[in-house]
Amino acid sequence: MRCSALLGLLIACFTCTHAQTVGVLEHDVARAYKGYTLIAPVVSTMTYLIDNDGQVVRTWQSQYRAGQAAMLLDGGSLLRTGTPAGNLPLNGGGSGGIVERFGWDGQLLWTYNLYGPNGRAHHDVEIMPNGNVLLLVWYPIPRDTALALGRLSSRLRDQTMWLERIIEVKPTGPTSGEIVWTWDTRNNLVQNADPSLPNYGVIAEHPDRIDINAGGDRTDWLHLNSLRYNADRDEVMVSVHNLNEFWVISRKTGKIVYRYGNPQIYGRGNVAAQTLWGQHDARWITAGLAGAGNFMVFNNGTGRPGTARYSTVEELTPPLDESGQYVLEKGAAFGPVAPAWMFTPPAGNTAFFAANISGATRLPNGNTLVCYGPQGMLAEVTNDGDIVWRYVSPVGMNGTVRQGQIPQNSMIFKVYRYGADHPAVAGRSLTPRGRLEDGPLSVSNAEPVSSLRIAYAPGAEQAMITVTAETDTQLDAFNVLGQWLGTVHDGPLTVGTHTVDVPAGALLIRQTR
Repeated sequence: MRCSALLGLLIACFTCTHAQTVGVLEHDVARAYKGYTLIAPVVSTMTYLIDNDGQVVRTWQSQYRAGQAAMLLDGGSLLRTGTPAGNLPLNGGGSGGIVERFGWDGQLLWTYNLYGPNGRAHHDVEIMPNGNVLLLVWYPIPRDTALALGRLSSRLRDQTMWLERIIEVKPTGPTSGEIVWTWDTRNNLVQNADPSLPNYGVIAEHPDRIDINAGGDRTDWLHLNSLRYNADRDEVMVSVHNLNEFWVISRKTGKIVYRYGNPQIYGRGNVAAQTLWGQHDARWITAGLAGAGNFMVFNNGTGRPGTARYSTVEELTPPLDESGQYVLEKGAAFGPVAPAWMFTPPAGNTAFFAANISGATRLPNGNTLVCYGPQGMLAEVTNDGDIVWRYVSPVGMNGTVRQGQIPQNSMIFKVYRYGADHPAVAGRSLTPRGRLEDGPLSVSNAEPVSSLRIAYAPGAEQAMITVTAETDTQLDAFNVLGQWLGTVHDGPLTVGTHTVDVPAGALLIRQTR
């Protein structure tokens, strides 16, 4: 009896040790959208591009942890936010301060820093058609200034209060940029506390303004956490976490022209009318996709009424008139009254609850790719709510775990997937190099015959490539375990000596094509 029990225990332990805990957990090849998924784990300095089988096809190395968003741009460059180390000013949740643009080959093309006591970029970044970037920026005002703007003393817990700016930055050099447009919450306030102070008025009569006493008493009063731009409408959309709503702002007028999620904030409803709770990643569904022109938002559900803990992805049809203007009836809240589509996880399945971060994007096949940020879990769902692909990131605060283990702090802010014909990846070398959770990524033992010589000292920041005959080649970096760290060059090399940057931790540089 004891032997049987011991044998059963050993079998159970063996099964638990080798259970599938990370990587691709579900994959319906016929129904999942085939493409390449970009992930930037919050605790990592690496950004990964993986295929639907979880195979890494490309990495980018930064010296900064994500802070928080990353996206591929047409042409193959990576736009990524970073967080400098240290306990810096304005160090709130989602703090960043650095924006970097890397080439497909991993070369750093542009860096823009915005962090200090007077302002700090945070959370998200957005690329504009002209190549400029939009950023969210916290900045502090003293307690006395906040009171003079109509903020009640009962809603001030510190000696400062953080307001928000949205800025458009035009890159002007490798490490510089010019701010060419700004939107400021300070210019869009209303208050009904003191007639002698600025912006006094009836809150319900000013849905285009922000009640300075709405929400709680947090120093980070609003906590904007996502940022999108619609070029066709020349509008900016932001998610306002602490007010449980998102706004659409006209760049032409600077006014809030639409808001949704919590109408009591602008005096047009009560607590029962609230539909969003701690939401993230408010965006437009882009042209050519199912639901184009509609809004999509990840509704975290933090504080949702009831005992069930779950998050939803909601698609909303904006209330537009024939001229394309947002409709708002007198005394009423902005519509719609119900989502056009919603993904709700199976009842009682708490794996699909994300208390913070997270997001969702519509895919070309009509499915929706969802990021459950805190647990680093990605899920592709159909219009009928079927899960056809699911992936759990193995990258955590202690590095990459093996299959059967559970990573610690594997957060991912949001996620994107790119089809093989997308301008970001079309025509690129996308060779599978192994799955992160399987340990060292595969390295071929046979090097291509080539007319080049690689000179590299382990630990150096650069390698010297001497070319005796013009060639088109790919050079990759690997660490002491044989793990692929990234591509240091991909493309033509002319006769002569060339210098390439090498990621930290590289042991060797090898020609792989």
